[in-house]
Parts: sequence; structure tokens; C-alpha cells
Amino acid sequence: MSKYQRLGAYLSAEHRESIEMSFADVERVAGTKLPASAMRHRSWWSNNPENNVATKEWRYAGYVTEQVDLEQQKVVFRKVGPTRVAEAATALWGHARTAATESPKPVRDPLFGAHKGLITIAPGVDLTEPADPEWAKIVDG
Repeated sequence: MSKYQRLGAYLSAEHRESIEMSFADVERVAGTKLPASAMRHRSWWSNNPENNVATKEWRYAGYVTEQVDLEQQKVVFRKVGPTRVAEAATALWGHARTAATESPKPVRDPLFGAHKGLITIAPGVDLTEPADPEWAKIVDG
């Protein structure tokens, strides 16, 4: 269960075109504190589905973020069309979820583990050691 699932459920229940919320409102609705990075980095609020679990929740709920104001600690969630919501859900979870409270099911790429057993590292090899001894002198100074 995502710790921002309550935020997703709240947004799913809304039908407004845009919702302005303070970061404190987001915390109150989500029932959890926002990370420090949300207060300092605009990128935390990006609509990239690979960004964080909160992004997946607002995207699935049919909203995208815009007008992120770090100084005033406010964000605007804007409603997007239902087609984009279904596409976002499929892209995020590999299938469309049926309810905002449902947990996403992990989807593995069919090539996951395809290289298993193809690479063998000889005993005693330190992969963190520089391959060129001259680099070791430069790095270790």
C-alpha cells in the first residue's frame, strides 16, 4: 500500500478541473509528512511516473501537478482526461486499476533475469577497485 494512497483517493473523489493545495493540506490529506525533498525540489512534484509513489497516486487519480510554488509551499493539481488516466495507469502498473484503494501489482519485464548465469566473476576480484592501477593513484591521491 502506498503511503500516499489517501491522497490518490481524495483526488479521485474530486471532480474539479483544478485543486490548489498547500503542502500542509497535502500532508493532512495523505496522513503523512512530505519528505524534505518535496519542500526544496520542484522535481519532486514532476509528473514523471518514475518519480515517486505520490506521483503515481495523483496521476492515477486523473490529475497532474502544475504551478508548484516552493516559496509559498503550494501546488495546483489539474484534472486530465479519462483516456490519459487509463494510459497512465497502464503505463504505471501494466494494467488499469479498478479502484483508488487497490494496491498496484508489480509487473516484471519478460526479459527480467535473461542474463542470469551468463556472467561469472572470478573469485578474489574486487569490482570496486579501479581497473587501471594509475587511476588508483589519481583517485587515492
